[in-house]
Amino acid sequence: MRINTLRFRLTAALLLAAAAGALLHEVVSDWPRWQAWLSDGGRGPWAALVPGGTAIVVMSVVFAVLLALWLAERWMAPLRRLLRSLETAVLSYRDGDFSVSIAADHHDELGELVRQHNALGHALRDQRQHLAQRELLLDTVVQNTPVALVLTDTRQRVAYANIAARQLLGEGRSLEGSDFTELLRHTPPGLAQAVDAGVDALFSVTLDGSEETFHLSQRQFRLQGRPHRLLLFRRMTRELSRQEVATWKRVIRVISHELNNSLAPISSLAHTGAELARRGDMERLPGVFATIGERARHLHGFLDGYARFAKLPAPRIERVALAAFLDGLAAQNPFRLVGELPRETGSFDAAQIEQALINLLKNAHEAGGPDDEVTLSVVSARQELRFEVSDRGPGMSETVLAQALLPFYSTKRAGTGLGLALAREIAEAHGGRIALLNRTEGGLRVSITLPMAD
Repeated sequence: MRINTLRFRLTAALLLAAAAGALLHEVVSDWPRWQAWLSDGGRGPWAALVPGGTAIVVMSVVFAVLLALWLAERWMAPLRRLLRSLETAVLSYRDGDFSVSIAADHHDELGELVRQHNALGHALRDQRQHLAQRELLLDTVVQNTPVALVLTDTRQRVAYANIAARQLLGEGRSLEGSDFTELLRHTPPGLAQAVDAGVDALFSVTLDGSEETFHLSQRQFRLQGRPHRLLLFRRMTRELSRQEVATWKRVIRVISHELNNSLAPISSLAHTGAELARRGDMERLPGVFATIGERARHLHGFLDGYARFAKLPAPRIERVALAAFLDGLAAQNPFRLVGELPRETGSFDAAQIEQALINLLKNAHEAGGPDDEVTLSVVSARQELRFEVSDRGPGMSETVLAQALLPFYSTKRAGTGLGLALAREIAEAHGGRIALLNRTEGGLRVSITLPMAD
């Protein structure tokens, strides 16, 4: 057994108290005057309480107990002081203060406990400093990122917003603690609608007199046990511009390739026809001319599709009865109407909007979902008329969402990439906009929003 331990000291205290009590018993038992006093005819003060020599035993036990209590008080005092110090340190840790240390003036288990406590405090201080540095770095990165970041709580209060978010939603002022719903009321309608949809989306709004395209990402998660929503607004205008330049280069290559594929055989066949005519071989000339005509018609059809996209006429705005308009649309591409039609009449170019919706319905049927899940809804809100075409296909990845509205961009093997681009051109020519977003239950929703006439 180690000598300098709490167990040893407590054992020693008990043994010492017992030995002192036994010694007192022996001394008092051999003391003549005490013996005479106890046997003085029963007139001693203890005679009425304790018979005979039992008083010596009782006195010895009381002395031993008092001595044991005194020794325990002396030897347990350091332990009480240490426990008070530990209590103070734990309360400081709870409040986030890890600078408290305890003097290690013991060489027993208490001293080892103090040293372990101080080592723990040192480790916690180092970890806190490291976390503080990482949080500072992370906050610096988040604050200066060009992506607008907004974190809201269950009450739709802004818990965090970086510099880009303050510039986008609050004209540079601090947004922490603001009502996010109230902030959206002062933003362009396209932004508010994209947020209300609750899913990732690509949308365009007018800021400072110029059109800006954003990609919105929304995520739900729990922070400190409470649900929060994180919204990321990423400007896509420059990226889309670069993609448009790359797309036009690709278009030029495609057109050049198609022209070469058609003009080369036409040139060759024209030379063959001239040679046959020179030789007087008239029987083969009709076949040569027919082949030349077929290639010319193919080339004309190819270029006509691009020309119609590039030469979209200005829309002729007029009042349109929505019920009759949708009946004509359903005769060309079937769909399931969702919800009731607005009572108001629409104001748009019926032929152009019909063409845009035909393209959207055609894409929805080709998305791979059930045909009866291809739906169309018409909503009137905020002085706007919105057509929404939805399907239950696989939806689009973020990369495809960012490029789907670009001219000639297509993920289909035989696609021209003009359907969504033409719909976008038609919507913007009407002063409206088009938005694509993935549905939470699966599938894609494409909306065309048009302004209502006064």
